Amino acid sequence: MPTEQIPILFDTDIGSDIDDAVALAYLLREPRCELVGITTVTGQPQVRARLADALCRAAGRTDVPIHSGIEQPFLIEQRQQESPQGAVLSRWPHREEFPANTAVPFMQEVIRSRPGEITLLAVGPFTNVGVLFAMDPEIPTLLKRLVVMGGVYTTAVAGAARTEWNLGCDPHAAARMFQAPVPETVAFGLDVTLRCSLEAGECRGRFTGPLLGLVAEMAEVWFARRPRLVFHDPLAAAAIFEPELCTYQHGTIEVELLSPRVAGMTHWRPEPEGPHRIAVDVDARRFFERYFAVFE
Repeated sequence: MPTEQIPILFDTDIGSDIDDAVALAYLLREPRCELVGITTVTGQPQVRARLADALCRAAGRTDVPIHSGIEQPFLIEQRQQESPQGAVLSRWPHREEFPANTAVPFMQEVIRSRPGEITLLAVGPFTNVGVLFAMDPEIPTLLKRLVVMGGVYTTAVAGAARTEWNLGCDPHAAARMFQAPVPETVAFGLDVTLRCSLEAGECRGRFTGPLLGLVAEMAEVWFARRPRLVFHDPLAAAAIFEPELCTYQHGTIEVELLSPRVAGMTHWRPEPEGPHRIAVDVDARRFFERYFAVFE
């Protein structure tokens, strides 16, 4: 297996959907991941930073910088006020104090210090990314790659809203992000991520050990209202290191802003030379094999 380190900057709304924690656990164990920092976004970003720190400590990692980011979206009302998985923090060691709104300056500093090297993995509402790209328009050109979990692109997704959650929470930030001149942008939408799911019982059986034990406890907050876990964010993370887990199509992503009812809905236009690449299929069995292999 290749051992080349890939520098990853992870922007997350950890603490709401459990898949963010599942993705962070993977990044902390993936031997090819150089995790250069974690930034949190949306409601209660400081609680989210504490959760990220608790996971890092459970992995024996105190070397990863963690920064709390922007709480409110660009223009619309906040749809994600709280971080419910913060309820587990009293039982796990973690750093308590995180200054407010340090994420965007940190992201800017890291990317500028390593031009052409950083992969920005964004798996929550895209407020931090949108503000960063608006504040410093050169930053997108200094990335190696932008990888996002968000959107619906090629198929109607049964039971899903017309706007995927991450884009719907801050559509104006998402539009700014997708308009930016990043050398490579790869998006993983519900089209493929919904194919990677496990029932709660199987997750309980497989989430063992100090790190996944904390994930398991966080997952119980999620399972109290839902019977299964969809590995949305972990798929986007794993495909950075094994892109062959998915197949892809080039084109252009545009974000709906004119109609408030469907603001954040993605419009996909296939183009051989388009600036974006979306995942259109996934080998779910191989993904799960790779995901759990890093914990063995």
